[in-house]
Amino acid sequence: MRRFVRLLAAVLIVGALISIGLPGTDQRAHAQSAPLYVAAIDLDIVPAEIEKFKAALMENAAASVKEPGCREFNIHVLASNPNHIFIYEVYDNEAAAQAHRQTDHFKKYAGITGNMVAKREVRILTSVAMNSKKP
Repeated sequence: MRRFVRLLAAVLIVGALISIGLPGTDQRAHAQSAPLYVAAIDLDIVPAEIEKFKAALMENAAASVKEPGCREFNIHVLASNPNHIFIYEVYDNEAAAQAHRQTDHFKKYAGITGNMVAKREVRILTSVAMNSKKP
């Protein structure tokens, strides 16, 4: 009888751990098979154009994350300068990033925003480790 109770307790504990999402479920970290292609982009936007720029950029970002090979497309505003935008894009590889630049939504964004950008700095990186957790 004691053996049965211990076995039952062990089964219940394992079940509880799985149900709360500890490693071993789909939240487990996955190893990268190859470095990811990352674009870190700093933009200074003409102040009078910032709201139109952000709207066009958010539309482009929403479409971009639906593309095969695009893992993230994050938009940030510098806390000390609301006209400075930082974009952080993550792709499976350079080919996926190049394909992104050929999409209709990117071409639309580039056409709308070209004259809104006062300064652009693009840094291309490759990932070493990507760490995040799902909410």
